[in-house]
Amino acid sequence: MISIDEVASALESVAPLHLAQGWDNVGMLVDGPPDHAVARALVCIDLTPAVFAEALAEDVQLIVAYHPIVFGGWQRLRRDDPQQATVLQAVRRGIAIYSPHTALDAARGGMSDWLLDAVGPTTDRAPLEPALHDPTVGAGRVGTCAPTSLDALLPRIKAHLGLQHVRVAEGTGPIQRIAVCPGAGGSLFEGLTGVDLLLTGEMKHHDVLACAAAGTHVVLTDHTNTERGFLPAYARRLSDAVPVDFLASSVDRDPLAVR
Repeated sequence: MISIDEVASALESVAPLHLAQGWDNVGMLVDGPPDHAVARALVCIDLTPAVFAEALAEDVQLIVAYHPIVFGGWQRLRRDDPQQATVLQAVRRGIAIYSPHTALDAARGGMSDWLLDAVGPTTDRAPLEPALHDPTVGAGRVGTCAPTSLDALLPRIKAHLGLQHVRVAEGTGPIQRIAVCPGAGGSLFEGLTGVDLLLTGEMKHHDVLACAAAGTHVVLTDHTNTERGFLPAYARRLSDAVPVDFLASSVDRDPLAVR
């Protein structure tokens, strides 16, 4: 077992917290007990009651939840609120909680790069919104692939994300320049030009209409389907960085299902 401070340093080396968006809540959200040591950790997208039960069953000392469970200026902690109750249980059980969120999106080799990998090899990769002190990384990604069609790309995207279905607004013409954003890419895509395909989890209806009318193809997967597939690679990378057994959650699920 190693100290929680050493684990936190390793987590930040993979996704430096200064890369996070200013509105975000990243880093160590719930401390463990004094002299907290970690041997096993669970990685998830959303820290739901089911995921917390899994963490207890796996006897972990740390949960790395991509989406911050503490968010929005809580003024109290109550047992009748599922998220707040989970935090109270974590404190009671001595389990720390860490969130990388938009820092992991922006980091080199992080979630945005993984999402762009869905379309295959690309060149000229760049962030859509470069970080202030490091313009080679930042929010979202844009890259260039060999000229192709939407029909050719869709099977690749589905296979990479582990999905059987995606939602598509078809534009016009071949695809070469592609922009991606994990989660919800609407605001990040505003004013973007010279792009043939947008890939993200969700966008506003009228933004999709405007893109399709301008000839830009849009592929939407629902929010967390652009994120969850990265967890196994993230867990392996963390396990390589520090002597802790990082496990990708097996019960973490998108709250929406296609039926």
